[in-house]
Amino acid sequence: MPEHKQTIPVVAGALMRPDGQFMLGSRPAGKPYPGYWEFPGGKVEAGETPLAALVREFQEEMGITVTHATPWLRRVHHYEHASVELLFYRIWAWQGEPQPHEGQAFAWQQPGHLSVKPMLPANDPILRSLQLPDVLNLTCIAETGRDALLDKLAQHQDAPWVIVREPQKNREQLAALVGEISEIIHPRGGKLIVNADPAWLKGWPVDGVQLNSQRLAACEARPHFAWVGASCHSRTELDRAAALGLDYALLGHVQATASHPGQAALGWDGLAACLAPAAPLPVFALGGLRTANLDAARQAGAHGVAQMRGAWQ
Repeated sequence: MPEHKQTIPVVAGALMRPDGQFMLGSRPAGKPYPGYWEFPGGKVEAGETPLAALVREFQEEMGITVTHATPWLRRVHHYEHASVELLFYRIWAWQGEPQPHEGQAFAWQQPGHLSVKPMLPANDPILRSLQLPDVLNLTCIAETGRDALLDKLAQHQDAPWVIVREPQKNREQLAALVGEISEIIHPRGGKLIVNADPAWLKGWPVDGVQLNSQRLAACEARPHFAWVGASCHSRTELDRAAALGLDYALLGHVQATASHPGQAALGWDGLAACLAPAAPLPVFALGGLRTANLDAARQAGAHGVAQMRGAWQ
C-alpha cells in the first residue's frame, strides 16, 4: 500500500427517500475515476466543519439546500492518487430538486439492487450498510414468554430483523426457538440473527451471528455468516468490530434499563461523544429504546435503534 503524506478530509451524503431509496451520482470527466458512481460530496475546506462542507457541496453540485442531515459513518480509503478520510451523512430533508451542475448523472437506487456501475471502490461497505434496517428487535422470552413473542412476530406486516438473545437456553432449546421464529419471518423476507457460539449455528436457518463482548474480544477473524454483528460498550470495542469487518454493532446502554440496575447509562450526549466524528461501522443504539427514539439516535450518529422490551409490548 502506498504511503501518503496527507489524508484528505472528504464529506459524502446519501439523499434518503422515505421508501429507503438513496441517490448516487456519477463522477464527471476530468476527475479521477470518471464515469464511476459514488455518493455525492467533496473536500472539506480549511476552517470548515464537515456539515458545512456537506451543505456547500450539495448546493454547488446539484443546487439543493440540505435542511436535515445526520452523521453516519467514517471510512479511510487509500487510492493510487491519494488517501481520503470519508465522513458519510444521511440526508433526510432538502429544498429544491437535484440538477446536474457539473455534467454528472444522478440515479435513485434501492438498497441491495443497484442499477448503475461501476462503483467507486470506497463505497462498497457503505452500500452494504444501507441494506440494514432502521430497527433491530431483540428477544427476551424470560420476560415476554414464548407464545407472546411468536404471536407478536406473526402480527408484523413487514420483514423484521430479529436477534435471538436467550442466554438461559441450552443449544437444543435455542435451536427449537430459532426454527419457530424462522418459519414466521423468513417467508416475509425478514432476517434472523442469533447471539450464541457461532459453532452452534451450523445448519440452523439463520442469516447471521451476534457476538457478545467476550466473543468479540476473542475473535481473530470475521465468522463466516452473511451478517455479523457485535455487542459493544465502548469506542475501543466498536473499532475492533470494524477492524474485523463486521457489518454492524449494538452500543449501549443509552438509557437506564431493568436489566442493568444501578449501572450508569451513556445518555444521548455520551452516545454522540462515543460515535464522533462518525461511527466506524453502522451502530444501533441500545438500552431502554424503541422506534420512537429513532431520530434521536440518528442525531447522535447511530444508524438506528435496537429494542428489546419495546419490541414485544
